[in-house]
Amino acid sequence: MKNEFDSFDSLFLVDVEDEDGETSRTLSFSRSPTVLLTFAANRFTRAAAKTYAEKFGIGAVDWRMLVMLTRKPGATVTESANTIGIDKGAVSRCISRLEELALVRKGDLHANGRSRGWWLTEKGKELHACILEEALERQRMLLDGFTYEEIEAFTDMLRRFVDNLSNLNSRENE
Repeated sequence: MKNEFDSFDSLFLVDVEDEDGETSRTLSFSRSPTVLLTFAANRFTRAAAKTYAEKFGIGAVDWRMLVMLTRKPGATVTESANTIGIDKGAVSRCISRLEELALVRKGDLHANGRSRGWWLTEKGKELHACILEEALERQRMLLDGFTYEEIEAFTDMLRRFVDNLSNLNSRENE
């Protein structure tokens, strides 16, 4: 069954030739939004991880958890994983690192006997405030040359993309 996007597929594809002269089609590195988003996310995360490790002694996932627990004190590993979009194992490992660094503290076990909430310590709150300044500066540099309207439009498109991704994941998990 064709849909409205089938006609767009040619925008995202490129013909490539292998060493035997055979041609095949694949995604373009420069015209496919999903490829560009993946490349951008990977490069952004790698650069952020390097900067945060060198300047603050934590990684990019650790920073995301500091933001998460600032936004939602008492969040569980499952809530955090669902919000951030990484697996629970990675969040658990991150929480362990942050706890060893005295940046987070655990709450009591919930009624289910399995999960517990996590909160930033004063040290965690202070580190969050320091890194926030760095993160905002990095964001300003990345958005250099964009107008306010373009940033709003870009943010709206990314929000809708994330919503579509959530819908896709829900359908695939049915």
